[in-house]
Amino acid sequence: MVNRASLDKRPDEVATMFDDVAPKYDVVNDVLSMGQTRRWRKIVVDAMEVSKGQRVLDLAAGTGTSSEPYADAGIEVVACDFSLGMLKVGKRRRPDIDFIAGDATNLPFADNTFDATTISFGLRNVNEPKKALAEMLRVTKPGGRLVIAEFSQPVVPLWRTMYTEYLMRALPAIAVKVASNPDAYVYLAESIRAWPDQDHLAAWLQDEGWENVNYRNLTGGIVAVHRAFKPAGAPDSAAAAIAAHKGPVAKLRRNIAR
Repeated sequence: MVNRASLDKRPDEVATMFDDVAPKYDVVNDVLSMGQTRRWRKIVVDAMEVSKGQRVLDLAAGTGTSSEPYADAGIEVVACDFSLGMLKVGKRRRPDIDFIAGDATNLPFADNTFDATTISFGLRNVNEPKKALAEMLRVTKPGGRLVIAEFSQPVVPLWRTMYTEYLMRALPAIAVKVASNPDAYVYLAESIRAWPDQDHLAAWLQDEGWENVNYRNLTGGIVAVHRAFKPAGAPDSAAAAIAAHKGPVAKLRRNIAR
């Protein structure tokens, strides 16, 4: 059973939690994901399909690990996060990347600024995720794309049961040994378990004005990578696009990966 009380945190409390884990965050993620994080991030970069001359917004970028592939390829990338601790660690490690503090529900960027926007494993930690999706639409150029990687629901019942047991039992135990703030990983495990499944997130995207929404399951659905596009004729203000894209969403199951 998910402890809902433990998920009831103010944005500043969540930011402080991430500040605390920043120094070891990337190492701990590699351990807890059994090395899968790097593979998942590569798939996100491939799905972005960006090139030199384009500008990328990487939200919930943390220490900038997810931003590095774009910078290394000569693509202008802005790493944005609400945790100053994470940003400081990232800036020390990669001074060539622009790190900007920002709230995903009130982004500090003008309309139609970025050719592509991405957020990896951070949307579920946003206080108002639907509002964040609308903000991402606003700052993305018409015709631009959004790629989201987020923990999701395994599609095979037995695999789902095993994964839930790992999240709620094994992950906190491992975190006690390797993390600077084990309680943070209890919160993260419970936030994963409480997060909506793939089709619900696809519906949210369409509701907030994104089109051509699809997703790909990774590692049997432990992670899902959603991709969507801002309508090419979208006005400077996203409000009209949001209003025009309400309605039911068909099942969008795509490309279940081994």
